[in-house]
Amino acid sequence: MKNQPIVESDRIESLDVLRGFSLLGILLMNIIGFGFVAAAYTVPGLMIQDGADLFAWGIIELVAEGSMRGLFSVLFGAGVILFLGNKREGRGWLHVKRTTWLLFFGLFNGYVLLWTGDILVTYALAGFLLYFFRNFEGRTLLRLAIGLTVLITLYNAGSHFGLKHLRANAETAVALQSVDQPVPEEVAALAQQWEGFKNEYTPTNTMMDQELSARAGSYESAFMWTAHHNTVILMSSLWSFLLPDALVMMILGMALYKLGVLQGQCAREVYAKMAVAGFAIGFAINGFEVWFAVQSQFDLIDAFLKLAPTYHLGRMAVTLGWIGLLLWFIKGGWHSLRLAAVGRMALTNYLMQSLLCMLVFTGAGLGWVGQLQLWQVYGIVFPIWLLQLWLSPWWLKRYYYGPIEWLWRALTYGAFPTLRRSNAPNRAQ
Repeated sequence: MKNQPIVESDRIESLDVLRGFSLLGILLMNIIGFGFVAAAYTVPGLMIQDGADLFAWGIIELVAEGSMRGLFSVLFGAGVILFLGNKREGRGWLHVKRTTWLLFFGLFNGYVLLWTGDILVTYALAGFLLYFFRNFEGRTLLRLAIGLTVLITLYNAGSHFGLKHLRANAETAVALQSVDQPVPEEVAALAQQWEGFKNEYTPTNTMMDQELSARAGSYESAFMWTAHHNTVILMSSLWSFLLPDALVMMILGMALYKLGVLQGQCAREVYAKMAVAGFAIGFAINGFEVWFAVQSQFDLIDAFLKLAPTYHLGRMAVTLGWIGLLLWFIKGGWHSLRLAAVGRMALTNYLMQSLLCMLVFTGAGLGWVGQLQLWQVYGIVFPIWLLQLWLSPWWLKRYYYGPIEWLWRALTYGAFPTLRRSNAPNRAQ
C-alpha cells in the first residue's frame, strides 16, 4: 500500500479542520491583491481612505496577516511527513511527481487565473527541499525552525534599518544639492538605491491608473499585465521573502506533527496554554506594529510591516495561538464537519477563490479592481466563505475527493482513483 493514496479512514480530523480554517482565513489577505493595485499589499496607505478602512486593516493585521499563511504552511509541512513518513518508504519519486504537479497548479493559478499572490509555486519549491528533512527527529526540526526564525528576523531587521540608512543618504544628497555642494559618490550611490526602492513600492498615479486600466480592461490586457508582474515576483521576492517565509513554518509544521501536537495528542491544558501565550505575545507584537505604522502616518518603511524586525515573531506566535485554540475546542468535543470538508478540498477551494475573485475584480468579469474600499471588499469574502462551507461537504457526500485533489492524485500515481461514492445520491434525487 506504500504507493497508494491515504484512504479516507486514515485522515486526521484536526489537520483537516486546521487546514480548512487557514484556507478561509487566507482569503482575508488575498482579497487585497485582487481588489487593489499590487503595491497596496505592502503599502497600506494606498488602500486606506477613512476610519472604516483603517479599522478593517488593523484587525486583519492583528489576527490574520502572516498567521493564516503561516498556519497553512505548518499544515503543508505536516502533510509532507504524512506523505513520506510513517514507514511509507520508497515514495521519494512520488513526492517529486506530486510536488512538480503542484508547481504547475501554481503557475496556472498565477498566470491563467490572474492571481498576483499565488503561494503554490513557493510551496512546491519548498516541498522539494522538505524531502531532505523528512527523517529528522521532532525536537531537531523544532530547533531548526527556531534557528531559521532568528535568521529571517535578523534579515528583516537588517532590511528595515538598511532602508532607513538609504533614505537618510538620499535626504543628505538632496540637502547638499540644494546648496550647490558636491554629493560624495558613496552617498549618491546609496541615494540611488533608495530611489529604486521607493519607485518600486510607491507607484505614481499614472502607473496605478495604467495598472488598473490593464487589469480591469479585458482578460487579455489583465493577462499581459499579470504575466509580467508574476514573472518579476518569481525572479525576485520569491527567493528573498516568500520561500524563507514558507520554509520556516513548514519545518515547524513537520516538528509539531512528529511531536504529536497537530494530531491533538497533547493534554487539553497544553493547548489552552499555547493559545493564551501565542495570542498574548502575537497580539502584543502585531498591535505595536499596527500602532507604529499609524503613528508614522503610513511611512513607506515603518508601515512596510512584512519587513518589520518583529514581523516573523508576531506571526509565528499568532499561528501557534490559533493552533492551540482550535485544538482546545476539538479536544473538548467540538467537531466541524464543514471546516474539515473545506480542508479536505483545500487545493480545489484555493483555486476556486482565485477563479471567483478573477471574475469579480479583473477584466475577465466585472472588472471591479480599484473600485471598492477596503471594508467593502470584505463583503465579497463572506459570500465566498459561505459558498465553500456549503459546497465542500455537499461535494464530499457524493465524491471521495475534491475535483482538483482527484486530478492531483491521478497525476501523481498515474492511475485514476475512484471518485464517485457508490452510495452517493443520484441526480434525480
